[in-house]
Amino acid sequence: MELEMIVREYTKQDLPAMIRIWNEVVEEGIAFPQEEVLNEQSGARFFASQSFTGVAEENGRIYGLYILHPNNVGRCGHICNASYAVSADARGRHIGEQLVLDCLKKGREIGFRVLQFNAVVESNTHARHLYERLGFTQLGTIPGGFRMKDGHYENICPYYHEL
Repeated sequence: MELEMIVREYTKQDLPAMIRIWNEVVEEGIAFPQEEVLNEQSGARFFASQSFTGVAEENGRIYGLYILHPNNVGRCGHICNASYAVSADARGRHIGEQLVLDCLKKGREIGFRVLQFNAVVESNTHARHLYERLGFTQLGTIPGGFRMKDGHYENICPYYHEL
């Protein structure tokens, strides 16, 4: 009997798979602003520093993850930000959707009022369609806001969702 995909809080045992998946997205250079990959030590610190880190697991294997943290401080500290990463070999299975839905719920539970994405690359149509289907609102377009791995610049589209 095959188990269903679950989204849960990460454990230290999940870190090697999480770091591998995170680094896949960083190395692709088309979605995350980070350029430096994580190693065992920096990955453990990075994921532990988030307000929440969740993983998508099926049959004991990690297929994706998300991080959730404040987008700003003080009077804007009620706005959170998140990033999602799905293993390249598991894309197209709606894992991202499960991660976003869990993130919306977790953000509310933690006490955030708004989830804002600062830099969704305009050509990332799968992510943009998902966000729009889930009720996110695009705030506009920032011309040339993202430097792709090959060096050319693409527009970014900030989004938000009230929690």
